[in-house]
Amino acid sequence: MQHKRWAAACWFVLAAAVLLLSIGFAASYGAKELSLRTVWTAVFAYDDRLTSHQIIHDLRLPRVLGAALSGMAFGAAGAIMQAVTRNPLADSGVLGINAGAAMAVALSFAFWPGLPYIQLMMLSFLGAALSTLAITGLASLTPGGLASLRLTIAGAVISAMLHSVTAGIAIYYALNQDLAFWYAGGVAGIGWSQLRLLAPVIVPALLLTLLMSRSITLMSLGEESAAGLGIRTGRVRLLGMGAAVILAGAAVSAAGSIAFVGLVVPHIARRLVGVTFAKMLPLSALLGAILLVLADLAARTVNPPREFAIGAMVAIIGVPFFLYLARKEGREL
Repeated sequence: MQHKRWAAACWFVLAAAVLLLSIGFAASYGAKELSLRTVWTAVFAYDDRLTSHQIIHDLRLPRVLGAALSGMAFGAAGAIMQAVTRNPLADSGVLGINAGAAMAVALSFAFWPGLPYIQLMMLSFLGAALSTLAITGLASLTPGGLASLRLTIAGAVISAMLHSVTAGIAIYYALNQDLAFWYAGGVAGIGWSQLRLLAPVIVPALLLTLLMSRSITLMSLGEESAAGLGIRTGRVRLLGMGAAVILAGAAVSAAGSIAFVGLVVPHIARRLVGVTFAKMLPLSALLGAILLVLADLAARTVNPPREFAIGAMVAIIGVPFFLYLARKEGREL
């Protein structure tokens, strides 16, 4: 037991160190190459008279931190959904929750252009919540729907419908250029004003879920056993899915509809630290942050000065992983 705790602590420290290094390298790379020492001094000894410090402080650092926060949110949302539904294929992108948030963004562009970011975020939450209700309602019509591939199928159906509606809105109101960012995913537009709103939403949602870690761990091992131990499974599932909706909605409002982050990283975290949710959730958040920071860095290095879509970079890893898990689950049904 003591050995496992030390191993988990080592993985946390290693993941945190990799994240910090990734943030440093990502902040140093761009049209103008800067050293890690310059990044360090720009963060801890900022001088607004230096152009290099202005580039890092005003442009690169908000972008990289936005990618890290969004990756944390996507990774944690996937870990929560996989645990409370006991579905290894659960992810905010795969299940269509991101599509609901993106459709809400499209509606805001069409009917309320120029909305402040806080209102755009609230609409993103609303879209994510409504799509979650639709998906869980459709999946629950069949026995075992929330803990089987039926939930994934329901998510695919709802996601396809929402994407079709979003595309129709974009065509009718000539929003294709504006919505291209939300479809492809990207963090270039994140500034300090967005970060000041993102952090107070994402961090409390993570802390709330950590407080429920014992209940979620027991639910992930078996709902009947959890109920026998006095866990109110319905309330835990409702609160867990609510936290996942908040995390996914916030991430989509900042970085666009990026799928597969929350699918891949919880599986890696479980392999490293086990199924205990109090260990798995923070590691999933750190791994999600690393994945999105590195994906953004790769998107800028593939074909400079043009940028590749972050969503496509993540999908290169996520699609084969999803197909592997789907095949594995199909054999077990």
